[in-house]
This record gives sequence, structure tokens and C-alpha cells, in this order.
Amino acid sequence: MWDIQLFKLNFDDLEVKAVSDVVAGGWLSMGEKIISFEESFGDFLGDGAHCKAVANGTAALHMALLALEVGRGDEVIIPSLTFVADVNVVNLVGAKPILADATSLSDWNMSLESIEKQITERTKAVIVVHYAGYPCRDIVAISQLCRDRGIGLIEDVAHAPGAKIAGKVCGTFGDIGCFSFFSNKNLSIGEGGMVSTLDPEINMKLGYLRSHGMTTLTLDRHKGRAITYDVAQPGLNYRMDEMRAAIGLVQLDKLPAANVRRGELTDRYRSNLHDSSVLVPFSKQASNLQSVYHILPVLLPKGADRVAVIGALKENRIQSSIHYPPFWDFSSYKDQFSPDDSPITAEICNRQLTLPLFPTMTDGEVDQVTEALLEALR
Repeated sequence: MWDIQLFKLNFDDLEVKAVSDVVAGGWLSMGEKIISFEESFGDFLGDGAHCKAVANGTAALHMALLALEVGRGDEVIIPSLTFVADVNVVNLVGAKPILADATSLSDWNMSLESIEKQITERTKAVIVVHYAGYPCRDIVAISQLCRDRGIGLIEDVAHAPGAKIAGKVCGTFGDIGCFSFFSNKNLSIGEGGMVSTLDPEINMKLGYLRSHGMTTLTLDRHKGRAITYDVAQPGLNYRMDEMRAAIGLVQLDKLPAANVRRGELTDRYRSNLHDSSVLVPFSKQASNLQSVYHILPVLLPKGADRVAVIGALKENRIQSSIHYPPFWDFSSYKDQFSPDDSPITAEICNRQLTLPLFPTMTDGEVDQVTEALLEALR
């Protein structure tokens, strides 16, 4: 249907062989590939990060809240511009989500000031999202604020595996980092995720939460390292399988070069749209911030008919999307939130459009997308 789709898998024979090798080996869940993937991802993050591979990014967020003992009566500050998973998990643990507004129309991440305004005596945790792969510029100050106030800090790094601030990798600033490896992510395995922490005690909690609270794994018993197991605390089944871990190892090797290519394509988009009425956010990033360019979000001019623009792109066989519809437009949350709570995010959500971006995209395809977009606006 699409000549240029929103994203494409960066897969080849290496991923096929990785899965085939697992199937041939006969061990499908929580085995040596999981261990290798976790260790390799920990090395990728640096700072001695402990990692646990999990079923998906939402599972990672849920586990993070449980590990920080967030529950009924607590408040969790989250970005008003993010995927619904962040607000869902807060509600599911019985806490109250509190929205922090975006910083500005050119910086769509939450700011230190927006978080400080929302802190109360009930604030138990803050979730920071590195939107579109751009590091939250205030994450160092936010981390210090949370430590000073005794507030947990969770980084939602679904968009930003490999993004850095002053050489320190996103996902290592807070108590827990949560990564998604969904099909459209920079590191793609279909479904899957990772939780990371620098704290050994939190790492132990996360391990229990991932696998029924069990003190040993099936692999340990298979290898003769254990006979039985204890259950140290209530836990869930948020485990990843070996096939996805095997794909993850291949994708992790490809990730640095793929992120560089995403940056080159983003620069071309910026150049093509520089003198137009379309705003590409995050154009003025500090020199110590390194993005990984997960998606290509733009802000359409005021008064533009977004539905008509999407339709015009579709006629040119170009896929586009919206990242994200606001919470207050959803049936489940329309009585809980209002656009008046987050006016900057409200304007972004009304005008935002996401254009195609993926590592195997060509410069010519970027030109084709921008020409079609500008023609639609004309």
C-alpha cells in the first residue's frame, strides 16, 4: 500500500540465522541468549548497569513502579506528551498520575520547572520520557531534585536507546531505566523490553518481579545448579524468550550505525523544511546532548487541516502518524485530564504530525516526503 512507510525493519539474514540457531538448540525461554543480551546491553549502557530482559516496555514500566513500591495514595508525575502506557501503569498500581507540561513548542520534553510545580507531599515517583530520541535536557537536575526530595526517578527510554548527555547514557540517570524493543523502535525485536538499574537491591527486586518471585530459574535446574526454588516475594511473568534475545543481540550490534543514519536523515528533513511554515522541534540542542532520532515529529502551521494533510500524503502513498493523541481525548481518561492542565502539550497534540524515518531510508525518499508535505500545505 505504501511507497514510503512510517518505519521499516532493519533486518537481514543475521536475524533469521539467530532465530534458527535458537530453535535448533532446543531451549526457548530464559536461557543463555537472555543472559548474553542482558550483559551486552549492560555494557552498552555502561556505569555498571544491571539489566533484566522483559516481555515489553510496558512490563518494564510496571515492574519499575512496583520495585519502587508505588501504590495507592501515591502520586506519580509523568509527561503530558507520551504514549498511554505511562499513564496506564500508574493507574494500574493504584497511584494517581500527575501531568507535567512540555517545555515549549521547540522542546517537547518535560522540564525541571514543570516537575517542581507538580510535586506534593504525596509524590512518590517521576517518570521522564526522552521523547523522539532526544534526551530530556534537564535530566541531571531532575535526578538531583528527586534524590534531594526522596522521590523515585524512572526513565522511559523507549525512544532513546543510546542517547547521551555529556557521554552518560540515558537510562542510567534515574533509579530505573525502561526500554522498549517493539517493532518500530530503534532496537527492534517485535515485542520485548529491558529494565536497567545501577542499584543491586533494586536489580534483585526486578528479578523477582519478572519471574514469579522465584529464587532460581528453570535454566538453573536444567543445568543442575539448583534442585528447587523459593518464592521470595509475589511476582509476575514478564519474561522474554530466547528468540527475541537472539534478535536483540544482532540489533544491538547494528544500533550505533543505525542511529547515526537516523541523524543524517533528520538533518536532511530539517534542511528541506528550514524555510517553510513547518517546525521541526529540538533544532537547538545543547552540544553535550546526543540524540538517537527515533521518530521525525513536526509541528504543522496553525490552522492547517491535519486530516487533509495526512490524506494528501496517503494519496502519494506516504504513511504518516500522530505521536501522540492526548490523554484527554481517550474515553478512559477524558474525565481525569483536561487540555487546560497542559496547554503547551495541547497545542502540540493539535498540530503534530510524524513523518517516515528508518535507517534504510534514502535521501531521495526524504525529499519525496517533504515535497509531498509542502505541496499538501500549499
